[in-house]
This record gives sequence, C-alpha cells and structure tokens, in this order.
Amino acid sequence: MDTTFTEQFRELIKGEKSGVLRELRERAFAAFTATGFPTPKLEDWKYTNTAQLANSGFQILDLKSFDIGDDEELLARFGTQRNGFTALNLAFADIKVIRIARETSLDEPIDLSIAAGEGTAIFPHFLVVAEAGSKATIVETYDSAAGSFTDTAIQIVVEDNARLEHYRVQRDSPEAFHYGVTEVSVGPGSSYDSTNIELGGRLSRHDIEVKFTAEGGEAWVDGLYMLNGSQHHDTHSIIDHTVPNCTSHQTYKGVLNDKSRGVFNGKVFVRENAHGTDAQQSNKNLLLSSDARVDTKPQLEIFNDDVKCSHGATVGQLEDEELFYLLTRGLPEALARNLLTYGFAEEIINKIGIDGIKFDLDQAVLNRLSVAIDR
Repeated sequence: MDTTFTEQFRELIKGEKSGVLRELRERAFAAFTATGFPTPKLEDWKYTNTAQLANSGFQILDLKSFDIGDDEELLARFGTQRNGFTALNLAFADIKVIRIARETSLDEPIDLSIAAGEGTAIFPHFLVVAEAGSKATIVETYDSAAGSFTDTAIQIVVEDNARLEHYRVQRDSPEAFHYGVTEVSVGPGSSYDSTNIELGGRLSRHDIEVKFTAEGGEAWVDGLYMLNGSQHHDTHSIIDHTVPNCTSHQTYKGVLNDKSRGVFNGKVFVRENAHGTDAQQSNKNLLLSSDARVDTKPQLEIFNDDVKCSHGATVGQLEDEELFYLLTRGLPEALARNLLTYGFAEEIINKIGIDGIKFDLDQAVLNRLSVAIDR
C-alpha cells in the first residue's frame, strides 16, 4: 500500500544509527504499509472512520536516533500489530526513556507536554519504568494545533510495590487528529492510578491496556470525554487479570453536545488462574443534544468462579427532578442545566491531585458551559 508517509520514511530512516532501532522501525513501517489505517470493517473500529485522516497530508519532522540501551527489550514488546497507528508510531517514534529510581519518591510531577504544529505529524513514544518501591506522578498533556496529527504511545512498567499516578489530558484543537495508546504492566503489590481527560480533537481515539503480571496489584482506569460540535472520540480499554488477587476500578463518563459522537468499549478479562479478582467497571453518558450519539459496550469475560466483578453503562439526559429543584430555587434554566452538567463531569476531575491542573480543567469544562469560576 503506497501511503503519504512512504517517501518521508525512506528519507528519514537514513539517519537511524542504531541497528536495533532501524530493524524495529522498518518492521513497523512494513506492518503499516500492509494494513494502512484501520477501517470500520474491523470490529474494534466499527464506529470510528479514519478515512478523513488517511486523505490528509502532513509534514514529519526529522527522525532522531536514540540509544535506548537496556530498554530495547521493552520497546520490542510494544504492540505494533495492534493497528496501523501503533505501527506508524514505532516507525517514526521520537523516543524518551524515563526511569524512576528504586525506593525513590518524587515530590514534583514528571511533565510530558506535547504539541504538534499546524500541518505537522508527531510521533512521541515514552518508555516509563517505575522501579521497585518508587512513587511518582506523571502528567501527560497534549495541546496541538488545527490541522495537525498526533500519534502517541506510552509504555509503563510499575515494578514491585511501586506507586504511579498518571494524568493524561488531551485538549488538542477541535480541528486536530489524535491517536494515543497506553500500555501498562502492573507488578506485585503495586498501584497504577490513571485519569484520562479528552476535550479536543476533530477525530480522537485512546487505547489503554492494563495487565496484571503478579498478585496484589491494584489499578484505577478512569476517564472523561467532553465533546461539542462534530467531535468524535473513541476509548477502547482492556484490563487483563492474568494472575490471582488483583483489583481494578474503572469509571468513564461522557458529556456530549451538538452533533458529537462518543464511543466506549471496555473489556475486562479474568483468566482461569485469576481467582480472588475484584473488577468493577462503569460507563455513564450525558447527552445534551438530541443529535449527539454514544455507542457504549462494557464487557466482562470471566474464566474463574472465585471472583467479584460488575459492569454497567447508562446513556441519558439531565434528570428532570434535579433540574426542577434548581429552577424552584430561582436559578435560570440555562445556568441550572450547566451546573448539573458540571457536577456530572466533576466526579472525574476531582480525582486529580494537582491543584493547578485541576483548576485549568475546571475552567476548560466551565468555558464550554459558558460559566466562570474564581481561583
């Protein structure tokens, strides 16, 4: 398959000095050219059409050469075959390795701020290893311009008894394209707590996969997508309990207005050996317009009887009783609706433990509702 990226890849790969990386990149690009971008013919993409992206042209910045040393094995485990986006990411990946030292607690968050310029395509790829007994917070933010394409990946390993908080905020231009994948390995007695906020993008998707590799792990995988206009966002998550006695919590909320469309597909696997699993999953959606649409599909696949699991999804509008209560207290109807919407979304934003980021997100949500707050 001849693509708009072929000529740029052939030119940029000439600068790759690492033999290992060159092989990984060439293999990844071969996978991309064989499949191209995913189409709605694929089950996992049946509600998300990428044709508008495939027909766009982007300028790719110079490919950098990296010495990733001992992390070659981790990079080689990346799910290149997941889809055309992950294959393309590794082919052009701008790699950054972050190691949080053993038994170290970081007071300041690790800031990963990414922004693509107009008409450009960027391919950030982060390798994060939280070594045994460490504690840290990662703040991953995207603020790209109109007409840009961000294809990003982050691989995270949470080793024995480590604690990692991860905030991912996507607020690209409403005329930008965005794809991101998060792959997480949770070790024995460790904790991974993620909050994912999706506000921007003309067409955006986030794939997140969390795998428990030893007993005693715990993970939170929560998120909020808030869409206006004709925005389209798709979240696909996999939480894989491969070992006994691990706990996962997942709460995703969507607020959709105008002619926007949201997709949520959450899969929780409990393997045969994974007794003692506790897995809870919820997706709730608030439609502010009769033209807005959401497709939600929470799934549990359980192969063990000794487990505690639940899942559910709701799609609805503002509650008439709650709205009536505020109206009887003298609030204008528009303000009453906005306050109820804000309260619905705030449950997820309140998870964020960094005041500056939480305030900025509060403002972003309220701006969409034409409401203002003071710091």
